[in-house]
Formats: sequence, C-alpha cells, structure tokens
Amino acid sequence: MASGAEFPIRKLHTVVDETRTEAGRGDGEPLRKAAVAAVGANPFAGAHGEDLSEMIAWGAGLGRLLGEGAAAALGAAVLSYGKAAIVGLAGEQEHGVALLTTAFGDALRHAVGGGLAWISSTSKRGASGTSIDVPLAHKDALYVRDHYDTLEIRVPDAPLPDEIVVIAAVANRGRLLARCGGLCAGAISAGDGLR
Repeated sequence: MASGAEFPIRKLHTVVDETRTEAGRGDGEPLRKAAVAAVGANPFAGAHGEDLSEMIAWGAGLGRLLGEGAAAALGAAVLSYGKAAIVGLAGEQEHGVALLTTAFGDALRHAVGGGLAWISSTSKRGASGTSIDVPLAHKDALYVRDHYDTLEIRVPDAPLPDEIVVIAAVANRGRLLARCGGLCAGAISAGDGLR
C-alpha cells in the first residue's frame, strides 16, 4: 500500500462542452458541461487488498480538487454534477469505487455549493483511452428530471494498467428543450432525492 495522505496524481485532464442548440433550436443560455479527471497510481494494481481505507480517505482531497477545478472550468454556477472512475486493467472496479465514496462526495458537494442530494456515480475497468459517461443530476435533489444528463470523458493515455482515472463533472443547467415533465428545480422540497 502506498503511503501518504493523497492520491498520487500523474496528470489532470479538463474538458468543457457547450451546446447552444438542440434540433436547431435554443431555449436560453447554452448548456455548459465541464469535467476534470485526475489520473494517478493504483496502489493495489496487481494485488488484492482487503483494507481500502487509505484510498477512501484520499477521496476528500480528490473531491475538493476536482470539484473546484470543474467549477472553475464551467465558468458559471453549478446546477448539476456527477462523479466517475475508470480503473486500469491491473486493478479492480472496487478501487475506483473506494475513491468515490462519501469522503469524495462530501468534498465535491462543498466545492461546488451542492445541497444534500445523492450524487450520481459510475465506475468500470478499462484500458487507456476508455471512455465513460459521467451521470449528471441536480445538485440539490436527485429527482429533478430535466437535469438527468451525462458527459462522456476519455483520457487518451489513461488509465495505464496500474492507474485509476477519477472524474468530477458539472453543468450549468438542465438539458436543452427538456419537456418530459417531473419535478422542477423551483419546486424542490425535503424528500425529493435528498440523502
């Protein structure tokens, strides 16, 4: 197991996506999405370890770093967010999950001004260049349907077999031309997907 209090980062990768129209139409401000991915060494690559507590603890620093970076790249108020991890082929999916637990979530929530809503998450194993769709949901209540979205992220040279890519993604609004009904952000109340 690696020693130290933080995830050993090899590189950071930032993505910004802006959609101005959907089906040839706009409906106000463009939809901006941004993400920051940290690529770092997996201390359990090639070996099984029962105690993942140090990796879980690394989540707090990662959540803060990636949340602040994604919010800055977005350049607007964060209204939705999500998190994801891609574990290199010498590791286990569980290693990515360890980095995304409550420590990461609470730090991400604090960094972007989120409420107490559950933060959508996904993880998988993959080779360098593997893409992942980071799920997005409203920062204050999971059940705000027009904010259900994703941002596809791919780091061309990561993860190496002994690495993990950890991602925080944010957006400034819900989908363009959303019209599937459901809870509106202005009507959020206790119990609407809050943890």
